[in-house]
Order: sequence, then structure tokens, then C-alpha cells
Amino acid sequence: MTSSEKVKPKILIFTTNLISDPAVDQTGLLHRHYSPSTSIIRVPCSSMVRADYVLLALQSGFDGVFITADGGDCPFTEECPQKTSDRIREAIELLESHNIDVNRLKMAAICSVCVEPFLNHVKTFSEKLQELAST
Repeated sequence: MTSSEKVKPKILIFTTNLISDPAVDQTGLLHRHYSPSTSIIRVPCSSMVRADYVLLALQSGFDGVFITADGGDCPFTEECPQKTSDRIREAIELLESHNIDVNRLKMAAICSVCVEPFLNHVKTFSEKLQELAST
């Protein structure tokens, strides 16, 4: 099987309405392409992505979950970075307790104009998930 014939990993991406989602939308407006095997769920704040959502996605057939974090730009709470970090830690613990490779979870801060970083993160995460599937 050549690299172009490889099955693209299914990735669930959580974006935030006001911070990261505009970058994802801009990616399409600029006709920049990333794997079509992604699905996007919009949430108001990255700290709202619970650990059990991550587990459910992976148990339901997604190969990876990518959370685009708000960072300090969150308009809802100043504690967003800490709360999101706590949620990621909870998700890692939950994945480990279910013997699921924690490398199937990714988080990165994506701002409203971060088209290139978003594309790079999706590409490298997809490549990482392909490596995990081949081992």
C-alpha cells in the first residue's frame, strides 16, 4: 500500500466558537485542505470538553481526538487554561485506565487567525495516528 493509499485516521476535533473555530473556517475560505476524515464539534470553551467525551469518541471509532484550546483568550472564564489543563489530565487518566494509548489525544492552542498552525497540527496528528495504527 502506498502512502497515498493509506487510510486516513478519523479525527474528532473540538473547536471553540469564538477562538479556534474562525481559524478552521478561514482554512476552508482560503481553500486550504486537510484530511477529509475529520469531524468537528463546536463548544463555547475548551474547558467544556469532558474526559468522558474523549473516551466515548475513541470507543466509537475515532482514531484520535484533537482539542483546540482557547488559552488566555477565552471570553468566558479567566481560569480557562487551568480548567482545560485539568480536563486533559482527567482524560489522560481515563484513557490509561481503559488501556487506550494517550497519544490518541492532542491539545493545542489555536487562535482565530491560526490557519497554518491548525493545518500543521492536523497533519502531524494524522501522521502520528497512522504510525500508531501500523504498530
